[in-house]
Amino acid sequence: MPRLPQLTEDPDGLLEETRRQLGRVPNLYAALANGPAALRGYLAMRDALTGGVLPARLREKIALLVAQENHCTYCVSAHTMRGTRMGMSEEELKLTRDGHDADPHADAVLQITQEVVRAGGRVSDESLARARQAGVTDAELAEIVAHVALNTLSNSFNHLAQPDLDFPEVTV
Repeated sequence: MPRLPQLTEDPDGLLEETRRQLGRVPNLYAALANGPAALRGYLAMRDALTGGVLPARLREKIALLVAQENHCTYCVSAHTMRGTRMGMSEEELKLTRDGHDADPHADAVLQITQEVVRAGGRVSDESLARARQAGVTDAELAEIVAHVALNTLSNSFNHLAQPDLDFPEVTV
């Protein structure tokens, strides 16, 4: 049972903005609407990052990996479904959840993402050098940290609110 209500009324238009960005209003967002400023900030950051240098498929992989690292069943389930809809295979999704990818550049992005999550951003000089050697740019590094922050927000809020799972469940 959810610990916070999943709102349906939308006096600020935030749920409609969620629908515009995602095509629907997942229960996590309906619960986050209890704090309109929190949902507004989340949506603004998400919207800004969609116009960044990281392609949609890689952004989705980052979201899935962060959810896995943060042990968020709701978000792993949501991002697995989205990844599947983007054409990711079961093997590719599993590899992503382990922090790897068959493509060397994407693998480097996921490896540095995993270290950012695990070390609170305190990435080693060696890891940073490996990422750069694999072609990860400074712009990508900045966006990786921003995506970690964005997804950690939703993962942490999910742990607090415990909304009803509205995606096929994937065990973390």
